[in-house]
Amino acid sequence: MDDDKVFKALGDPTRRKLLDLLCETNGQTLGELCGHLDMARQSVTQHLGLLEEASLVTTVRRGREKLHFINPVPLHEVYERWVRKFEVQRLSLLHALKQHLEEDGT
Repeated sequence: MDDDKVFKALGDPTRRKLLDLLCETNGQTLGELCGHLDMARQSVTQHLGLLEEASLVTTVRRGREKLHFINPVPLHEVYERWVRKFEVQRLSLLHALKQHLEEDGT
């Protein structure tokens, strides 16, 4: 996984919107995705290209259509590497605070 590509892809609100749309209804065509955005097909195609480069979106051809699917694996890897370790520390601190407050209350 290339963290830089994932973070770059997630750094744009339009690309996040595309991921949200695919999360709601996976396997959409370019036309379906464009129907939810106020921009030219060419622009949406460029955003999808960056999402594909970051492996956040994969495509499958079905006849003449190209279906777009969200790939949650890079997001999970970012969570595991960058978010989870901070979450564990925060939860540990909250647990310690809870114990302290319970001990003072008895």
